Amino acid sequence: MIKTALAMEINMAKTFLIYGVSKGLGKALVEGLPSTSDTIYGVSRSEPPFNNPQFHWIAADLSESHSASKIKQHMGGQPIDTLIYNVGIWETLAFTPDYHFESTDDTELLAMIQTNISACLLNLKALLPNLRLGTNSKVILIGSTWGLDNHKGQEVVFSATKYALRGIVQSLRETLRHDKIGISILNLGYLATEYPLSMPVNEVIAQNNGESIPLQDVVSAVRFILSTSNATCVKEITMPAMMDENV
Repeated sequence: MIKTALAMEINMAKTFLIYGVSKGLGKALVEGLPSTSDTIYGVSRSEPPFNNPQFHWIAADLSESHSASKIKQHMGGQPIDTLIYNVGIWETLAFTPDYHFESTDDTELLAMIQTNISACLLNLKALLPNLRLGTNSKVILIGSTWGLDNHKGQEVVFSATKYALRGIVQSLRETLRHDKIGISILNLGYLATEYPLSMPVNEVIAQNNGESIPLQDVVSAVRFILSTSNATCVKEITMPAMMDENV
C-alpha cells in the first residue's frame, strides 16, 4: 500500500511556473501551493529566500523585452501544469493624494506597459507549447480591482494594464479551450502582504483591522482553480477586501 501511494504521488507531481516570487503574494504562492513532490520554477528580478531542492530560480527582469525568450530557454521542453503570472508595478505616487496622471514620467509609463502587459503576452505566447504538455494545465493571471468597471481609483496606467489582463484572459480562452487549458484572472483588492503566510489569519485581521485580504485567502482561491477538472474554466474571481469601498 505504501509503495502504491508513493507511486500515485509521483504520478500526480506537478510543475509550477510562478512569477514575482521574491516577496509578497508570489512568495506566499510558492510556500502555500505546491506539494512535496512538485517542481517549482520561480521568476523574479531579485533572488528569493528559498532553500528548497524542488525550487528553481529564474532570474529575469520583465521590464526587458528579451525576458520571455530567456525564460523559455530556461524551461526548454519542460511541461508546465500551472503558470501564475503574478506581476504588477504601478506609478511612483500611486494610491497617494499626490498622484496626478499628467505628472507620470513617460519612461515609467512605458515600463509599466512592458512589465504588466507586453511581458505577459510574450511569456504566454512562448510557453503555450509547455502548457500543452502539462496535465490539466491552468494559467492564472493576478489582476486587480483596478481592472474592474467603474472602480474609484484614479491611477490611469496601472488601471489600464489591469484592464488589459482581463482582455487577455477573455480572448486567449478561445485558443486554449481547444487544448482544454483553463485560463483565469483573480481581481484582487488590497493585500496584507506585510504579514507572512505563516501568521494565522485571525492575527492578520487583528493587525490590519480587517482592511486587507490575508494571503491565505488568495492561496485558497488559487487552490480552488487548480482543483477543477479540464471540463471547467474558472474565468474570473473578484476578491476585494470586505471593508474596501473602491469597488
